[in-house]
Amino acid sequence: MVRLVAFSPFKSAQSALENINAVSEGIRLHFHNLIKGLTVQSASKAQLGLGHSYSRAKVKFNVNRVDNMIIQSISLLDQLDKDINTFSMRVREWYGYHFPELIKIVSDNYTYCRLAKLIGNRKELSEENLEGLEEIVMDSAKAQAILEASRSSMGMDISPIDLINIESFSSRVISLSEYRKGLQEYLRSKMSQVAPSLSALIGEVVGARLISHAGSLTNLAKYPASTVQILGAEKALFRALKTRGNTPKYGLIFHSTFIGRAAAKNKGRISRYLANKCAIASRIDCFSEVPTCVFGEKLREQVEERLAFYETGDPPRKNLDVMKEAVVEATQVAAEIKRKLEKKEKKKRKREKKRLEALAAAEEMEDSLLETTVEENEVGPKKKKKRKHQETEEEELAPAENGLEEEEEEEEEEKEALPKKKKKKKKKLATEETPQPPAKRTKKKKARTEEEEEELAESQEEA
Repeated sequence: MVRLVAFSPFKSAQSALENINAVSEGIRLHFHNLIKGLTVQSASKAQLGLGHSYSRAKVKFNVNRVDNMIIQSISLLDQLDKDINTFSMRVREWYGYHFPELIKIVSDNYTYCRLAKLIGNRKELSEENLEGLEEIVMDSAKAQAILEASRSSMGMDISPIDLINIESFSSRVISLSEYRKGLQEYLRSKMSQVAPSLSALIGEVVGARLISHAGSLTNLAKYPASTVQILGAEKALFRALKTRGNTPKYGLIFHSTFIGRAAAKNKGRISRYLANKCAIASRIDCFSEVPTCVFGEKLREQVEERLAFYETGDPPRKNLDVMKEAVVEATQVAAEIKRKLEKKEKKKRKREKKRLEALAAAEEMEDSLLETTVEENEVGPKKKKKRKHQETEEEELAPAENGLEEEEEEEEEEKEALPKKKKKKKKKLATEETPQPPAKRTKKKKARTEEEEEELAESQEEA
């Protein structure tokens, strides 16, 4: 601990500041000596952790709130609008040589390209194709008018090759139009994630144009309301400043519905009010932790009330009362969103836990299988030795049994060769004599000699 010996007041603020700087510099230089047990490694780790936490808090980077995708998608949407318009006009001009009456009946480019692909050669169009025409046009009267116009058309004949090229080009235009619809849905979902209040107030497309023109949502939030009002009309502004004429009243926010609904004398006033609310909404979206569309809806209600006030004279609500209601609703919505996020996080943790448990169980099964295989390998040689011993004994017994079987087969063959009477005698001898297995061969030989003697005697008597 540091004990103060004396206290002397500073003469001026400059001397106090110099003293504080000198003290902080001395602490920084002699920090390792002042704190005991502090190593270089622990100090570097602490510095690194402090730097990471500071930068994380400073940046607050969130993947779902990146506005670069909005800038690119709105630019692509504008380019697609130009290209689709150019290509569909080319299809109209190309197919108009064959069927010019279709241009007057159908005004939409996407519908015209679909009809050109479906009809093909107008001379082949019949009542069978009426259902397909109604599906595309969504009007039975228009479909019937197209059918009648094809019968009395003034267009020229077309070759099959030209028709194939027109159909392929029409299919390309149709695919581009369908892709544009998907891109618009993507932009709507992205704006609801990044800038929900701004999109609820002024619309997704106009809000995306403002973000794209400003460069980012942060830059738009830093702009004052007067800059937001004329954003997109810089050329007219500088021209007016150069010629000392009237400055423009609105820029990109002119495409919103509020300015179009306002009277001519109130357009400038409503554009100024709308720019003010857009600046507030962009700041809320940029710096709020949990983005919600509550503030955007309340700001939109305020603009509607101000528009009604300019037309009818009904006084609108005060801004303070509206913001109090918005804060209460926003806290409730934020709590609900946090609760849902916590539920998702819990479910994610449970799934991760189950996955880890399954992996651990699989590893245990593998270990048990390895142990059993090792035990079988250890016990295997002993069992093999026993089996070998049994096999040798069986092999020793096998030749003796084979010899007995061969002798029995020979006896059966001899019995078949002798007459029936001799077989009877042999049966008697076999019943009288029941010898043991080792004496079988000698007795059989004796029986054979007696039979041979009897045969010799019979042959002599016959002679």
